[in-house]
Amino acid sequence: MIHVRATIRGEPDAPPFTNVFDYDEEIFFSSAMMVEEKIRHNMKININEALMAYCAYVVKSVRAGKKEREIQRGLPKFTVNNVMIGVPETLRAIMFEVTTEKEARKIMIKEPIPASSYIMAER
Repeated sequence: MIHVRATIRGEPDAPPFTNVFDYDEEIFFSSAMMVEEKIRHNMKININEALMAYCAYVVKSVRAGKKEREIQRGLPKFTVNNVMIGVPETLRAIMFEVTTEKEARKIMIKEPIPASSYIMAER
């Protein structure tokens, strides 16, 4: 069983929100594989799909015994071209609380999708 609580912080004027992933392992990783498939086919992913991809990566890394620094370096590299409008701004920081059979850990990810070159259309 997969149990992850993700607290997401976006724009400074928006309140944080929480998403809980509490799935059977097979269903969880099948869903994450569907997101990876969309990216391979150059389809843009939404906020829930991006969150699922990061969550799956963090769970695999925690189970593999990786340290937080290793997890940060190996994060999936999404760009603004991989995601729908608004995703980089909404996912400014994610705190994952991962509970496995052996341990419970917290992993913080800041600015997972760089948005420095991302400019909204001007009026």
